[in-house]
Amino acid sequence: MFRANGWIELTHELNTEAIAVIAGCFVLWGALARRLERWNLSAPLVFVVFGLAVTHPPLSLMHLNLHSSTIRYLAELTLALILFSDASRVSVRQLRSDIALPVRLLAIGLPLTIGFGTAAAAALFGGSSLWLPALIAAIVAPTDAALGASILQDKRVPSGVRRLLNVESGLNDGMATPFVNLFLAGVLSQQISGSTGITSSVVDVLLGAVIGAAVGGAGAWILMRARLNAWSDGMSGSLAVLGLALLGYALAVESGTNGFVAAFVAGIAYGALTPTSEKMAMGFTDRTGELLSLLVWFAFGAIMLIPGLEDATWRDVAFAVLALTVIRIGSVAVATLGSGLGQPTVLFVGWFGPRGLASVVFALIAVDTLDPSDGRTVLAAVTMTVALSVVAHGVSALPFTSLYLRGIAGLERGRPEHTPSTDIPVRALHPEWWHPPHNPDKE
Repeated sequence: MFRANGWIELTHELNTEAIAVIAGCFVLWGALARRLERWNLSAPLVFVVFGLAVTHPPLSLMHLNLHSSTIRYLAELTLALILFSDASRVSVRQLRSDIALPVRLLAIGLPLTIGFGTAAAAALFGGSSLWLPALIAAIVAPTDAALGASILQDKRVPSGVRRLLNVESGLNDGMATPFVNLFLAGVLSQQISGSTGITSSVVDVLLGAVIGAAVGGAGAWILMRARLNAWSDGMSGSLAVLGLALLGYALAVESGTNGFVAAFVAGIAYGALTPTSEKMAMGFTDRTGELLSLLVWFAFGAIMLIPGLEDATWRDVAFAVLALTVIRIGSVAVATLGSGLGQPTVLFVGWFGPRGLASVVFALIAVDTLDPSDGRTVLAAVTMTVALSVVAHGVSALPFTSLYLRGIAGLERGRPEHTPSTDIPVRALHPEWWHPPHNPDKE
């Protein structure tokens, strides 16, 4: 605080310039969200454009640093919330009747995707070790339901296929986390002589899972007892679930273990022990994570897109194309052998595996942790893959869906594609959240 010309001015370190610009972007998006959705411009894509526009010429309204600790911590917190909410949404109870296909994609398809991706990255980027190629492959392996929301909410697509894609994307980011953690430790063990990072990484993952299971299980029991005894209501219960998600992550980080694994396992435990009728309390946690995710997409456009594309070469383009086509589709094809799925469905599921938030957050962590040379390699490969995915999957959603529906029109009704399934809520921001359902009786 100081006095100048008779006025008292307050000084502080809060970056009000950045807050004003980002708040303005939220206002603009909120005012145009419904119209943008009609043009198939998803909220993540819009915020990538916002981030790019306000931090680069000709506007250059603000400046953000790729190695900013604030951005990294925000990204990590956002991913922890998303991991918890996705895992709790896809509970074991809901999967009992049709668990076989999701297990195939997660237990076979995900490791194959990482393995094939490692081979492709090693062939393209070279190097004397497989740790860095494996890290890149693991970072771009998880799919993102939010970027495929238009497919998952299209009622013309068989419910079983939509459910399969939704369950896979809801769980594979959490399942990829230990691989990312292990491979990052492997790269660091090469950079730091005598490092015991690999062993420590395995222990961190296991202890993080224990902490997550304890927090999620105990939290589910406490909150159910509170509801049964009328100690809480809908609003307080929603806040409690948000606190539960943050508690699992924070306790793991404070104990020196893996916070992402803890948040993911806490979500699984909470979802497994909480009846479906009680999951209304998840709504606030879902919305908070999804709104924070828009800030991560803003950061992707502001600090990752241009540097990543500037460092990219034909090798990064080739890897991105392979990761989104041959590697992904081939892994899905192998994982679904003997499942009874028709070829059109295998191709459809294989193609619609957009890369999104988890890949962005993992890349930020890797770039901030590795030496500059390896960090640039990761940044270029991941940025190219995510950017290409956002564009390609967005543009192809409508035409490829129509093509797929024609392809399965002649399949007999007993095929797995046509097996009825209960939908799981899709993680995506839509303007309908802010408006009550249309009721013509009130007009």
